[in-house]
Amino acid sequence: MNYWILKSEPNVYAYDDLVKQGTGTWDGVRNYTARNNLRNMQVGDLALFYHSNIGKEVVGVARIVKEAFPDPTTEDNRWLAVEVVAEKKLEKPVTLAQLKADGSVNHIGLVKQSRLSVIPIEKSDFDYILKLSQQ
Repeated sequence: MNYWILKSEPNVYAYDDLVKQGTGTWDGVRNYTARNNLRNMQVGDLALFYHSNIGKEVVGVARIVKEAFPDPTTEDNRWLAVEVVAEKKLEKPVTLAQLKADGSVNHIGLVKQSRLSVIPIEKSDFDYILKLSQQ
C-alpha cells in the first residue's frame, strides 16, 4: 500500500464535497510530476486530503478506488485521473503551520514543495499526521 497527499482548493473541491459525492474523480492535474504520482496510485492506497490556499490544512483521509485512467476533463491523453472515496474526516484539522512548527515532517513534499498537488509520503509520516489530528 502507498500513501499520498491530495491537495485541493476548498472553494473548488472540498473534502465535504467528496463526502457528499461518495466517489470523486481526481482530475484536472496538469503537472507532470503530479501526473506520474497519479499513475503510481493503486486501489486501496490512502491519501490525506489537504485544503490548499484557504485553510492550508489536512482535513480528511481518502481511499483510491480506481487506478489511473485518461482525464475526462481534457482530450489530451497525457493527463490522468483517479477515483477516490472519503474514508474519514479528521477529528481536528492539521494545519501546514503546525507541521512546519513541529518539524518532524519537514522532509515531506507538502512542506518542501508546496505547489505539487499529488504528493507521495511514507506510512510513518501519514500515521504521524493522523496522530497530530487527535491531539
